[in-house]
Amino acid sequence: MTKKTIDYTKQYPLLPLRDVVVFPYMVLPLFVGREKSINALDEAMKENRYIVLLTQKDAQISSPEKDDLYEVGTISEILQLLKLPDGTIKVLVEGISRCYIKDIHDEEEFMKVSVSRVDREPEITSEISELRSELLSTFDRYIKLNKKVPKEALASAESIEDIAQISDVIASHIEMRVEYKQALLDLGNPVDRVSKLIELIEGEIEVMHIEKKIQNQVRKQMEKTQKEYYLNEQMKVIKKELGQGDGEVDEITELKKSIEDGLLPDEARNKALQEIKRLEKMPPMSAESAVVRNYIEWLRDIPWKKRTKDIKRIEDAVEILDKDHYGLDEVKERIIEYIAVNKLSKKLKGPILCFVGPPGVGKTSLGRSVAKALNRKFVRMSLGGVRDEAEIRGHRRTYVGALPGRIIQMMKKAGTVNPVILLDEIDKMSMDFRGDPSSALLEVLDPEQNAAFADHYMEVPYDLSDVMFITTANVQYNIPLPLQDRMEVIELSSYTEPEKLHIAMDFLLPKQIEENGLTPENINFQKNAMLFIIRHYTKEAGVRSLERVIAKVCRKVAREVVENEEKFCKDITEEILKKYLGPTRFKYGVKEEKNEIGLANGLAWTEVGGDILNIEASLIKGKGDLKLTGKLGEVMQESAQAAFTYVRANQQFFEINESVIRDFDTHLHVPEGAIPKDGPSAGITMAVVMSSLFSKIPVRRDVAMTGEITLRGKVLPIGGLKEKVLAAHRADIRHIIIPKDNEKDLEKIPEYVRNEMVFHPVSTMEEVLFLALESPVMFFKDLNKTKVLYDKWKSSIADWTIDLNKVKSGDDLITM
Repeated sequence: MTKKTIDYTKQYPLLPLRDVVVFPYMVLPLFVGREKSINALDEAMKENRYIVLLTQKDAQISSPEKDDLYEVGTISEILQLLKLPDGTIKVLVEGISRCYIKDIHDEEEFMKVSVSRVDREPEITSEISELRSELLSTFDRYIKLNKKVPKEALASAESIEDIAQISDVIASHIEMRVEYKQALLDLGNPVDRVSKLIELIEGEIEVMHIEKKIQNQVRKQMEKTQKEYYLNEQMKVIKKELGQGDGEVDEITELKKSIEDGLLPDEARNKALQEIKRLEKMPPMSAESAVVRNYIEWLRDIPWKKRTKDIKRIEDAVEILDKDHYGLDEVKERIIEYIAVNKLSKKLKGPILCFVGPPGVGKTSLGRSVAKALNRKFVRMSLGGVRDEAEIRGHRRTYVGALPGRIIQMMKKAGTVNPVILLDEIDKMSMDFRGDPSSALLEVLDPEQNAAFADHYMEVPYDLSDVMFITTANVQYNIPLPLQDRMEVIELSSYTEPEKLHIAMDFLLPKQIEENGLTPENINFQKNAMLFIIRHYTKEAGVRSLERVIAKVCRKVAREVVENEEKFCKDITEEILKKYLGPTRFKYGVKEEKNEIGLANGLAWTEVGGDILNIEASLIKGKGDLKLTGKLGEVMQESAQAAFTYVRANQQFFEINESVIRDFDTHLHVPEGAIPKDGPSAGITMAVVMSSLFSKIPVRRDVAMTGEITLRGKVLPIGGLKEKVLAAHRADIRHIIIPKDNEKDLEKIPEYVRNEMVFHPVSTMEEVLFLALESPVMFFKDLNKTKVLYDKWKSSIADWTIDLNKVKSGDDLITM
């Protein structure tokens, strides 16, 4: 090839290029559409057909300036020029020589450049010969991998002896980034250029090896897939010939599609697809295939991401809770707090609440109302009598008939990941050789662990962190302490009489009228009649028995409505109730008709509410021992012993003959002996009974008391104050002695009850005796102490008069 001469003193038109680098000796077509570029071509055609081709740094720039172009380009000759119908020009150019752009002259119609020479003549050495051989060898390997480069390119390169020319010819055939090609163009020294070109070709060869490896893997996978498809089609034909049909295959295909299209997390999806592969290889009628299919269906059917949208408006939740339940303010307030926090925080974990209260106060129905208020699904799981750990965590699939635990079953039933799950009667669980279900619940009810709950059957972790768990119990002490630690305990006390009356008139009566086919025109239930039922036909903390009695009355009225075909309306009064329901069944404790010696009104808490506990004592011939009857528990017996010891230790303050203590036994009895009784809260009552017995001073009948006693006569706090106060109020007792430390619990007592009662907080037995006995019988060494006690209580017991004039000395008896 004849080398053309370039005049580097002249200015040449400039044609900027996008995404292409032109090397010397390279012939290629270009399509030109920019106006200045077309003008540059026209100018070149007028002169000697030479034009400078210079690559842009950024192909997106439409009107490049000096800083947008590289500094080294190629002086090229226009071999052919063709104007196309759309106004663009197709031009065939051949690279002649590298050039360095000294200056760019941006004229109005096109750009011109001043250039200088870049290429240097190589020296003929043995190193150049070796580089030429290595370059050709490398190019040969490249051609074998890249089928786009024709084999003739290698023959053409081998025929070139000039090291500079061969490097440019080979570079024009290599597919590489524009930056790399420009770097080769920048190098004027042929030796450096060949070394750089070999390095770049080696990099491209390595990339092509990797691409080929990936393509082989993809091809093998495709071949495997095609093979599996072919074999599956053959299996279908074979089964069809055998009369087995293709229903099983279709079922597996549908199962696989539902898994792939479902919202399963990656771990669960991979596990399901793995089991489907096993299922495809099993005979359809085998027992194991049924087990595997059942497992896959469980993975598919339990909710993984589907959720209901919580109610965020507090007003709506309040309306729903108030409509379904009367009272229970503490529980409602906690639910409203959860809704408020959930509205502010997007990552709130589901709370774990425990409703503790006597039967029938609405714990279970309250859980349903909570779900309704939050707009969540509700499922209930009864734990009463559960004694197998597998009930919670499920059985492993190795067992015949294995199933997931009841927690996962409840999630499937709910169909969402954020339901309200009620674990009913959590205090009724037990344990045996099969495990402890309460220990399995530790993981379920721990917000830090239940995000990855492990069910033995499912074998993949399941997220329970969005579930609101509500548990219910009748008594808290039966719940294992580790479980209590994981729950927020909310106590639901028994209903008061006004609350029962309100619930009965507004909720239970309309419900039973409707269920028994009556109308409000058929029955007229008076409030005093409903109160008569509450007091004399039911004895419970809740309203279950009350609803049954109301239902019985409604059935009686329904019969009369049917018997009297004309319009019928029945007025329900106390007399009608006795006719319908028979004699009254219960009699609540009432105060005694007169003050008596050795008889005091104690207060007791029971699972059905509070009650009056009449404690009595008598002296019998003996040896000074204490005899206890009435089916008293161990704690209550110890409390009686403490009270007896206190009274005997302080006998010098009582008008008691030493012979009475020495020659008589004290028999203390708590009536209703068939009913077990326990607890320390009757301690001060038993001490008052013994003090009255020994001193022969009656106990006031209009005073009830509760509190634990110590050997030194201190009064300690007790529990269940609300229920005890309500029992005293029902018995028409208006003065109640309570421990000083229980003053804070008075806020929980309904306001109307507090307004009708007089509470006497005490710290010592001296204060108790001063208030409870008809006339205090303590021999105070200091008369001023008696006056202090009198002044302390005279404001609250204005109707109790103590005659201090009868006090003769500090050692004399204070009488009434």
